[in-house]
Amino acid sequence: MNTSAQTEPPAAPKKNLSVKVFGVGNAGVGILDLIIQGGLPGAAFAAVNTDPPTLAVTPACEQVSVETRLLRGLGTGGDPERGRIAAEEHLPKLKSLCQGTDVVFLLAGLGGGAGTGISPVLARAAKEAGALVLGFCTLPFACEGGRRLRMAQQGLAELKAAADGVICLPNQKVFKFIDENTSVVETFKITGQLLADAVRGVARLLAHTGLIEIHFADLAALLRDRHTESAFAVAETMGPARSREVMDKLLAHPMLDGGQVLGESDAVLVSLMGGPDLTMAEVNRVMEQINRQCEHAQVIMGAAVDESFRDRLAVTLIAARRASGEVPEQAASTSGADSLEVQLLSSSTSNRPGSRCVPPAPTLSPEQVEQLMARQTGRTSRGRNSASRMFQGQLPLEIISKGRFDKSEPNIHKGEDLDLPTYARRGVALN
Repeated sequence: MNTSAQTEPPAAPKKNLSVKVFGVGNAGVGILDLIIQGGLPGAAFAAVNTDPPTLAVTPACEQVSVETRLLRGLGTGGDPERGRIAAEEHLPKLKSLCQGTDVVFLLAGLGGGAGTGISPVLARAAKEAGALVLGFCTLPFACEGGRRLRMAQQGLAELKAAADGVICLPNQKVFKFIDENTSVVETFKITGQLLADAVRGVARLLAHTGLIEIHFADLAALLRDRHTESAFAVAETMGPARSREVMDKLLAHPMLDGGQVLGESDAVLVSLMGGPDLTMAEVNRVMEQINRQCEHAQVIMGAAVDESFRDRLAVTLIAARRASGEVPEQAASTSGADSLEVQLLSSSTSNRPGSRCVPPAPTLSPEQVEQLMARQTGRTSRGRNSASRMFQGQLPLEIISKGRFDKSEPNIHKGEDLDLPTYARRGVALN
Protein backbone atom coordinates (compact mmCIF):
# COMPACT_ATOMS: atom_id res chain seq x y z
CA MET A 1 0.00 0.00 0.00
CA ASN A 2 1.50 3.30 -1.08
CA THR A 3 1.01 5.74 1.80
CA SER A 4 2.91 8.52 0.04
CA ALA A 5 0.29 8.93 -2.64
CA GLN A 6 -1.68 12.13 -2.21
CA THR A 7 -5.36 12.24 -2.87
CA GLU A 8 -6.70 15.31 -4.64
CA PRO A 9 -9.14 17.41 -2.65
CA PRO A 10 -12.70 17.06 -3.83
CA ALA A 11 -14.11 19.84 -5.97
CA ALA A 12 -16.08 22.26 -3.88
CA PRO A 13 -19.80 21.89 -4.44
CA LYS A 14 -21.57 24.90 -5.81
CA LYS A 15 -24.21 26.59 -3.71
CA ASN A 16 -27.73 26.66 -5.05
CA LEU A 17 -27.80 30.45 -5.18
CA SER A 18 -29.75 32.26 -7.86
CA VAL A 19 -27.86 35.37 -8.96
CA LYS A 20 -29.19 38.24 -11.07
CA VAL A 21 -27.03 41.06 -12.41
CA PHE A 22 -28.66 44.41 -13.22
CA GLY A 23 -27.02 47.07 -15.37
CA VAL A 24 -28.55 50.45 -14.53
CA GLY A 25 -28.19 53.47 -16.80
CA ASN A 26 -25.91 53.77 -19.82
CA ALA A 27 -22.69 53.08 -17.89
CA GLY A 28 -24.19 50.14 -15.99
CA VAL A 29 -25.54 48.59 -19.19
CA GLY A 30 -22.09 48.92 -20.78
CA ILE A 31 -20.44 47.09 -17.86
CA LEU A 32 -23.17 44.46 -17.97
CA ASP A 33 -22.38 43.85 -21.65
CA LEU A 34 -18.72 43.21 -20.77
CA ILE A 35 -19.74 40.69 -18.08
CA ILE A 36 -22.02 38.83 -20.49
CA GLN A 37 -19.30 38.70 -23.14
CA GLY A 38 -16.78 37.35 -20.61
CA GLY A 39 -19.28 34.91 -19.15
CA LEU A 40 -20.76 34.49 -15.67
CA PRO A 41 -22.17 30.94 -15.40
CA GLY A 42 -25.49 30.53 -13.65
CA ALA A 43 -26.40 34.21 -13.55
CA ALA A 44 -29.39 35.99 -15.09
CA PHE A 45 -29.06 39.48 -16.56
CA ALA A 46 -31.27 42.55 -16.86
CA ALA A 47 -30.65 46.04 -18.25
CA VAL A 48 -32.63 48.89 -16.68
CA ASN A 49 -32.66 52.32 -18.29
CA THR A 50 -34.84 55.25 -19.31
CA ASP A 51 -33.50 55.17 -22.87
CA PRO A 52 -34.87 52.15 -24.84
CA PRO A 53 -32.35 52.28 -27.75
CA THR A 54 -29.43 51.60 -25.38
CA LEU A 55 -30.99 48.47 -23.86
CA ALA A 56 -30.26 46.03 -26.69
CA VAL A 57 -26.90 44.84 -25.37
CA THR A 58 -27.41 41.16 -26.09
CA PRO A 59 -30.31 38.73 -26.63
CA ALA A 60 -29.39 36.96 -23.37
CA CYS A 61 -30.27 40.08 -21.38
CA GLU A 62 -33.74 41.03 -20.17
CA GLN A 63 -34.55 44.63 -21.12
CA VAL A 64 -36.47 46.93 -18.80
CA SER A 65 -37.46 50.51 -19.59
CA VAL A 66 -38.70 52.86 -16.86
CA GLU A 67 -39.90 55.48 -19.33
CA THR A 68 -42.70 57.73 -17.99
CA ARG A 69 -44.79 60.67 -19.15
CA LEU A 70 -42.49 62.87 -17.08
CA LEU A 71 -39.48 61.88 -19.20
CA ARG A 72 -41.38 61.95 -22.53
CA GLY A 73 -38.66 59.97 -24.28
CA LEU A 74 -35.97 62.54 -23.48
CA GLY A 75 -34.22 60.62 -20.70
CA THR A 76 -33.43 62.10 -17.30
CA GLY A 77 -31.40 65.06 -18.58
CA GLY A 78 -28.70 64.24 -16.02
CA ASP A 79 -31.12 64.82 -13.11
CA PRO A 80 -31.05 61.94 -10.56
CA GLU A 81 -34.36 63.11 -9.11
CA ARG A 82 -36.11 62.43 -12.41
CA GLY A 83 -34.52 58.98 -12.53
CA ARG A 84 -35.68 58.26 -8.98
CA ILE A 85 -39.27 59.32 -9.74
CA ALA A 86 -39.34 57.17 -12.88
CA ALA A 87 -38.06 54.14 -10.95
CA GLU A 88 -40.59 54.59 -8.15
CA GLU A 89 -43.42 54.68 -10.68
CA HIS A 90 -42.21 51.24 -11.87
CA LEU A 91 -41.52 49.90 -8.34
CA PRO A 92 -43.87 46.88 -8.58
CA LYS A 93 -42.28 45.91 -11.89
CA LEU A 94 -38.75 46.22 -10.48
CA LYS A 95 -39.69 44.17 -7.42
CA SER A 96 -41.15 41.41 -9.59
CA LEU A 97 -37.84 41.18 -11.49
CA CYS A 98 -36.10 40.28 -8.21
CA GLN A 99 -38.63 37.71 -6.96
CA GLY A 100 -37.04 34.33 -6.31
CA THR A 101 -33.49 35.70 -6.56
CA ASP A 102 -31.03 35.08 -3.73
CA VAL A 103 -28.34 37.62 -4.67
CA VAL A 104 -28.70 40.78 -6.76
CA PHE A 105 -25.70 42.63 -8.22
CA LEU A 106 -26.32 46.26 -9.27
CA LEU A 107 -23.97 47.89 -11.79
CA ALA A 108 -24.14 51.66 -12.22
CA GLY A 109 -22.08 54.68 -13.13
CA LEU A 110 -22.85 57.40 -10.59
CA GLY A 111 -23.01 61.09 -11.43
CA GLY A 112 -25.67 61.01 -14.16
CA GLY A 113 -29.44 60.83 -13.95
CA ALA A 114 -30.43 57.20 -14.60
CA GLY A 115 -27.73 55.27 -12.73
CA THR A 116 -27.67 57.64 -9.76
CA GLY A 117 -31.44 57.93 -9.42
CA ILE A 118 -32.62 54.41 -10.27
CA SER A 119 -30.05 52.20 -8.50
CA PRO A 120 -31.06 53.06 -4.86
CA VAL A 121 -34.74 52.44 -5.72
CA LEU A 122 -33.88 49.13 -7.38
CA ALA A 123 -31.75 48.13 -4.39
CA ARG A 124 -34.69 48.74 -2.02
CA ALA A 125 -37.03 46.79 -4.32
CA ALA A 126 -34.61 43.84 -4.40
CA LYS A 127 -34.30 43.79 -0.60
CA GLU A 128 -38.08 43.92 -0.22
CA ALA A 129 -38.23 40.90 -2.57
CA GLY A 130 -35.92 39.04 -0.16
CA ALA A 131 -32.64 39.24 -2.09
CA LEU A 132 -29.17 40.08 -0.81
CA VAL A 133 -27.99 43.20 -2.64
CA LEU A 134 -24.45 44.21 -3.63
CA GLY A 135 -23.77 47.41 -5.56
CA PHE A 136 -20.83 47.90 -7.95
CA CYS A 137 -20.44 51.49 -9.10
CA THR A 138 -18.02 54.00 -10.60
CA LEU A 139 -17.39 57.63 -9.65
CA PRO A 140 -16.75 60.28 -12.33
CA PHE A 141 -13.37 61.45 -13.59
CA ALA A 142 -12.14 64.70 -12.05
CA CYS A 143 -12.39 66.40 -15.44
CA GLU A 144 -16.17 65.86 -15.40
CA GLY A 145 -16.53 68.68 -12.90
CA GLY A 146 -17.45 69.20 -9.28
CA ARG A 147 -21.22 69.18 -9.82
CA ARG A 148 -21.21 65.68 -11.32
CA LEU A 149 -18.87 64.39 -8.61
CA ARG A 150 -21.08 65.85 -5.90
CA MET A 151 -24.19 64.19 -7.37
CA ALA A 152 -22.27 60.90 -7.55
CA GLN A 153 -21.29 61.10 -3.89
CA GLN A 154 -24.89 61.80 -2.88
CA GLY A 155 -26.05 58.86 -4.99
CA LEU A 156 -23.37 56.67 -3.39
CA ALA A 157 -24.69 57.57 0.06
CA GLU A 158 -28.24 56.66 -1.01
CA LEU A 159 -27.10 53.36 -2.53
CA LYS A 160 -25.11 52.66 0.62
CA ALA A 161 -28.26 53.08 2.72
CA ALA A 162 -30.31 50.78 0.47
CA ALA A 163 -27.91 47.92 -0.36
CA ASP A 164 -26.18 45.31 1.80
CA GLY A 165 -22.80 46.40 0.50
CA VAL A 166 -21.21 48.61 -2.15
CA ILE A 167 -17.91 48.31 -4.02
CA CYS A 168 -16.88 51.59 -5.60
CA LEU A 169 -14.31 52.35 -8.31
CA PRO A 170 -13.26 56.02 -8.73
CA ASN A 171 -12.59 56.37 -12.46
CA GLN A 172 -9.63 58.64 -11.69
CA LYS A 173 -7.71 55.56 -10.55
CA VAL A 174 -7.65 54.28 -14.13
CA PHE A 175 -5.04 56.88 -15.12
CA LYS A 176 -2.49 54.41 -13.77
CA PHE A 177 -3.50 52.04 -16.57
CA ILE A 178 -3.42 54.42 -19.53
CA ASP A 179 -0.98 56.67 -21.36
CA GLU A 180 -1.17 59.71 -23.62
CA ASN A 181 -2.32 57.62 -26.61
CA THR A 182 -5.22 55.80 -24.91
CA SER A 183 -8.52 56.81 -26.48
CA VAL A 184 -11.59 57.86 -24.51
CA VAL A 185 -13.48 54.74 -25.65
CA GLU A 186 -10.66 52.46 -24.53
CA THR A 187 -10.38 54.27 -21.18
CA PHE A 188 -14.04 53.71 -20.33
CA LYS A 189 -13.73 50.09 -21.46
CA ILE A 190 -10.87 49.63 -18.97
CA THR A 191 -12.97 51.01 -16.10
CA GLY A 192 -15.83 48.73 -17.07
CA GLN A 193 -13.54 45.71 -17.26
CA LEU A 194 -12.14 46.39 -13.78
CA LEU A 195 -15.63 46.45 -12.32
CA ALA A 196 -16.63 43.37 -14.34
CA ASP A 197 -13.65 41.50 -12.86
CA ALA A 198 -14.81 42.50 -9.38
CA VAL A 199 -18.28 41.13 -10.07
CA ARG A 200 -16.86 37.82 -11.27
CA GLY A 201 -14.57 37.58 -8.25
CA VAL A 202 -17.38 38.18 -5.76
CA ALA A 203 -19.69 35.83 -7.69
CA ARG A 204 -17.07 33.06 -7.44
CA LEU A 205 -16.76 33.75 -3.73
CA LEU A 206 -20.51 33.36 -3.18
CA ALA A 207 -21.16 30.53 -5.63
CA HIS A 208 -18.74 27.97 -4.17
CA THR A 209 -18.72 26.26 -0.82
CA GLY A 210 -15.05 26.70 -0.03
CA LEU A 211 -12.73 24.38 1.82
CA ILE A 212 -12.24 27.51 3.96
CA GLU A 213 -15.61 29.24 3.94
CA ILE A 214 -16.41 32.94 3.58
CA HIS A 215 -20.03 33.75 4.35
CA PHE A 216 -22.02 36.54 2.74
CA ALA A 217 -22.44 38.08 6.19
CA ASP A 218 -18.64 38.51 6.38
CA LEU A 219 -18.61 40.29 3.03
CA ALA A 220 -21.56 42.55 3.87
CA ALA A 221 -20.10 43.45 7.28
CA LEU A 222 -16.82 44.37 5.60
CA LEU A 223 -18.49 46.75 3.15
CA ARG A 224 -21.33 48.18 5.20
CA ASP A 225 -20.76 51.79 6.35
CA ARG A 226 -17.30 51.88 4.71
CA HIS A 227 -18.24 52.34 1.07
CA THR A 228 -16.17 55.44 0.31
CA GLU A 229 -13.15 53.75 1.91
CA SER A 230 -13.31 50.35 0.24
CA ALA A 231 -10.92 49.04 -2.42
CA PHE A 232 -10.83 45.85 -4.42
CA ALA A 233 -8.44 43.92 -6.64
CA VAL A 234 -8.83 40.77 -8.70
CA ALA A 235 -5.89 38.89 -10.23
CA GLU A 236 -5.61 35.59 -12.06
CA THR A 237 -2.52 33.66 -13.22
CA MET A 238 -1.62 30.21 -14.44
CA GLY A 239 1.45 28.03 -14.59
CA PRO A 240 4.02 26.76 -12.07
CA ALA A 241 4.86 30.25 -10.77
CA ARG A 242 1.22 31.32 -10.36
CA SER A 243 1.37 31.99 -6.60
CA ARG A 244 4.22 34.50 -7.06
CA GLU A 245 2.83 36.11 -10.19
CA VAL A 246 -0.62 36.60 -8.68
CA MET A 247 0.85 38.73 -5.89
CA ASP A 248 2.74 40.85 -8.41
CA LYS A 249 -0.53 41.47 -10.23
CA LEU A 250 -2.38 42.30 -7.02
CA LEU A 251 0.20 44.84 -5.86
CA ALA A 252 0.21 46.42 -9.34
CA HIS A 253 -3.57 46.89 -9.24
CA PRO A 254 -4.45 50.63 -9.33
CA MET A 255 -6.97 50.29 -6.50
CA LEU A 256 -4.28 49.13 -4.06
CA ASP A 257 -1.76 51.93 -4.78
CA GLY A 258 1.21 49.58 -4.75
CA GLY A 259 0.10 47.95 -1.50
CA GLN A 260 -0.32 51.21 0.43
CA VAL A 261 -4.07 50.65 0.78
CA LEU A 262 -3.43 47.30 2.48
CA GLY A 263 -1.20 48.96 5.07
CA GLU A 264 -3.93 51.49 5.88
CA SER A 265 -6.80 49.00 6.01
CA ASP A 266 -8.38 47.65 9.17
CA ALA A 267 -10.14 44.71 7.50
CA VAL A 268 -9.21 42.67 4.42
CA LEU A 269 -11.12 39.81 2.79
CA VAL A 270 -9.13 37.40 0.59
CA SER A 271 -10.70 34.63 -1.51
CA LEU A 272 -8.51 32.14 -3.40
CA MET A 273 -9.86 29.95 -6.17
CA GLY A 274 -7.79 27.16 -7.74
CA GLY A 275 -8.08 23.77 -9.34
CA PRO A 276 -7.56 20.35 -7.75
CA ASP A 277 -3.81 20.88 -8.21
CA LEU A 278 -3.76 23.88 -5.85
CA THR A 279 -1.21 23.19 -3.10
CA MET A 280 -1.18 24.29 0.50
CA ALA A 281 2.28 25.79 -0.06
CA GLU A 282 0.82 28.11 -2.72
CA VAL A 283 -2.01 29.21 -0.44
CA ASN A 284 0.46 29.82 2.37
CA ARG A 285 2.81 31.80 0.09
CA VAL A 286 0.02 34.14 -1.03
CA MET A 287 -1.37 34.70 2.45
CA GLU A 288 2.08 35.30 3.96
CA GLN A 289 2.68 38.19 1.56
CA ILE A 290 -0.80 39.65 2.11
CA ASN A 291 -0.46 39.43 5.90
CA ARG A 292 2.94 41.13 5.64
CA GLN A 293 1.35 44.02 3.73
CA CYS A 294 -1.50 44.53 6.21
CA GLU A 295 -0.07 43.91 9.67
CA HIS A 296 -2.76 45.90 11.53
CA ALA A 297 -5.79 44.57 9.65
CA GLN A 298 -8.19 41.77 10.42
CA VAL A 299 -7.79 39.30 7.56
CA ILE A 300 -10.72 37.10 6.50
CA MET A 301 -9.46 34.32 4.25
CA GLY A 302 -11.29 31.77 2.14
CA ALA A 303 -10.25 29.12 -0.38
CA ALA A 304 -12.20 26.97 -2.81
CA VAL A 305 -11.38 24.38 -5.45
CA ASP A 306 -13.03 24.10 -8.85
CA GLU A 307 -12.18 21.61 -11.60
CA SER A 308 -12.35 24.34 -14.25
CA PHE A 309 -9.48 26.20 -12.53
CA ARG A 310 -6.89 23.45 -13.01
CA ASP A 311 -3.44 25.03 -13.44
CA ARG A 312 -4.97 28.44 -12.59
CA LEU A 313 -5.10 30.60 -9.47
CA ALA A 314 -7.49 33.51 -8.95
CA VAL A 315 -7.42 35.85 -5.96
CA THR A 316 -10.19 38.30 -5.06
CA LEU A 317 -9.19 40.89 -2.45
CA ILE A 318 -11.44 43.49 -0.81
CA ALA A 319 -9.95 45.95 1.68
CA ALA A 320 -11.82 48.46 3.85
CA ARG A 321 -10.76 51.39 5.97
CA ARG A 322 -12.80 52.95 8.71
CA ALA A 323 -15.01 55.80 7.52
CA SER A 324 -13.41 59.13 8.26
CA GLY A 325 -14.19 62.79 7.81
CA GLU A 326 -11.39 63.29 5.34
CA VAL A 327 -12.13 64.84 1.97
CA PRO A 328 -12.24 62.10 -0.71
CA GLU A 329 -9.07 61.87 -2.76
CA GLN A 330 -10.77 62.80 -6.00
CA ALA A 331 -12.39 65.88 -4.49
CA ALA A 332 -9.16 66.92 -2.78
CA SER A 333 -7.21 66.55 -6.01
CA THR A 334 -9.33 69.17 -7.77
CA SER A 335 -7.67 72.56 -7.69
CA GLY A 336 -7.84 76.04 -9.18
CA ALA A 337 -10.95 76.70 -11.22
CA ASP A 338 -12.46 73.32 -10.38
CA SER A 339 -12.23 74.00 -6.62
CA LEU A 340 -13.85 77.38 -7.17
CA GLU A 341 -16.58 75.71 -9.20
CA VAL A 342 -17.28 73.29 -6.36
CA GLN A 343 -17.59 76.15 -3.86
CA LEU A 344 -19.86 78.21 -6.13
CA LEU A 345 -22.11 75.30 -6.99
CA SER A 346 -22.29 74.19 -3.35
CA SER A 347 -23.46 77.59 -2.20
CA SER A 348 -25.86 78.00 -5.09
CA THR A 349 -27.55 74.63 -4.62
CA SER A 350 -27.86 74.74 -0.84
CA ASN A 351 -29.52 78.15 -0.45
CA ARG A 352 -30.87 78.94 -3.90
CA PRO A 353 -34.66 79.63 -3.91
CA GLY A 354 -37.06 77.98 -6.31
CA SER A 355 -36.62 80.84 -8.80
CA ARG A 356 -33.82 83.24 -9.64
CA CYS A 357 -36.16 86.26 -9.22
CA VAL A 358 -34.93 88.60 -6.47
CA PRO A 359 -37.28 88.52 -3.46
CA PRO A 360 -39.33 91.70 -2.71
CA ALA A 361 -37.58 94.57 -0.95
CA PRO A 362 -38.25 95.06 2.79
CA THR A 363 -40.98 97.41 3.97
CA LEU A 364 -39.82 101.06 4.11
CA SER A 365 -40.50 103.46 6.93
CA PRO A 366 -42.54 106.67 6.20
CA GLU A 367 -39.35 108.78 6.27
CA GLN A 368 -37.64 106.43 3.76
CA VAL A 369 -40.72 106.55 1.50
CA GLU A 370 -40.67 110.35 1.56
CA GLN A 371 -36.98 110.46 0.70
CA LEU A 372 -37.50 107.93 -2.09
CA MET A 373 -40.38 109.94 -3.59
CA ALA A 374 -38.34 113.12 -3.38
CA ARG A 375 -35.48 111.54 -5.30
CA GLN A 376 -37.80 110.09 -7.95
CA THR A 377 -39.53 113.49 -8.55
CA GLY A 378 -36.16 115.21 -8.79
CA ARG A 379 -36.79 117.65 -5.91
CA THR A 380 -35.01 118.13 -2.60
CA SER A 381 -36.53 119.31 0.66
CA ARG A 382 -35.66 122.88 -0.39
CA GLY A 383 -37.63 122.60 -3.66
CA ARG A 384 -34.59 122.72 -6.01
CA ASN A 385 -34.14 120.18 -8.80
CA SER A 386 -31.76 117.39 -7.93
CA ALA A 387 -29.22 115.95 -10.33
CA SER A 388 -29.52 112.51 -8.76
CA ARG A 389 -30.31 109.73 -11.18
CA MET A 390 -33.56 107.84 -11.29
CA PHE A 391 -33.98 105.05 -8.75
CA GLN A 392 -34.98 101.66 -10.12
CA GLY A 393 -37.43 100.13 -7.65
CA GLN A 394 -38.45 96.50 -7.33
CA LEU A 395 -41.95 95.19 -7.74
CA PRO A 396 -43.16 92.63 -5.17
CA LEU A 397 -43.46 89.91 -7.81
CA GLU A 398 -44.55 86.46 -6.77
CA ILE A 399 -41.81 83.87 -7.13
CA ILE A 400 -42.79 81.46 -9.87
CA SER A 401 -41.41 77.92 -10.10
CA LYS A 402 -39.54 76.98 -13.28
CA GLY A 403 -41.19 73.56 -13.49
CA ARG A 404 -38.87 70.85 -14.87
CA PHE A 405 -35.98 73.35 -14.84
CA ASP A 406 -36.48 74.17 -11.16
CA LYS A 407 -33.33 72.30 -10.13
CA SER A 408 -31.14 73.29 -13.05
CA GLU A 409 -27.93 75.14 -12.27
CA PRO A 410 -27.58 78.83 -13.30
CA ASN A 411 -25.52 79.62 -16.38
CA ILE A 412 -22.64 81.54 -14.83
CA HIS A 413 -20.16 83.26 -17.18
CA LYS A 414 -17.44 85.53 -15.78
CA GLY A 415 -19.39 85.94 -12.57
CA GLU A 416 -22.71 86.86 -14.28
CA ASP A 417 -25.92 84.85 -14.33
CA LEU A 418 -26.84 84.72 -18.05
CA ASP A 419 -30.38 83.59 -17.18
CA LEU A 420 -31.13 87.14 -15.91
CA PRO A 421 -32.13 89.79 -18.48
CA THR A 422 -29.33 92.06 -19.68
CA TYR A 423 -30.92 95.23 -18.25
CA ALA A 424 -31.15 93.62 -14.81
CA ARG A 425 -27.49 92.47 -14.86
CA ARG A 426 -26.27 95.93 -15.93
CA GLY A 427 -28.55 97.89 -13.61
CA VAL A 428 -30.28 99.79 -16.46
CA ALA A 429 -33.44 101.63 -15.33
CA LEU A 430 -36.56 101.05 -17.42
CA ASN A 431 -38.73 104.18 -17.88
